[in-house]
Amino acid sequence: MSDKPKAHKQFMSEYPAIGVAYEQLASAAYQAGPLDEKSCQLVKLALAIGSRHEGAVHAHTRRALEAGLTPTEIRHAVALAATTLGMPNTVAAYTWVNDVLDA
Repeated sequence: MSDKPKAHKQFMSEYPAIGVAYEQLASAAYQAGPLDEKSCQLVKLALAIGSRHEGAVHAHTRRALEAGLTPTEIRHAVALAATTLGMPNTVAAYTWVNDVLDA
């Protein structure tokens, strides 16, 4: 949980049973199918972009990099959002991804 935002860590600390259940669910979801780590992280990033969750886009950009995705691959995932989510949402996601990639 070290890459999680402070508020997330505080919530999980205050409600440890929820934290344990959440981590178990996440682990089960990753293990439920045949996707490799890179594919899982790309899917998670796309879901974060589509739901317009800035913090999740930041977190899943970091995790995508850790899984071996390149900045070019990550930015391509953002570009693919244009026809589904529209340009304003895509540009917002682009700025959030670049917050991490340019850091």
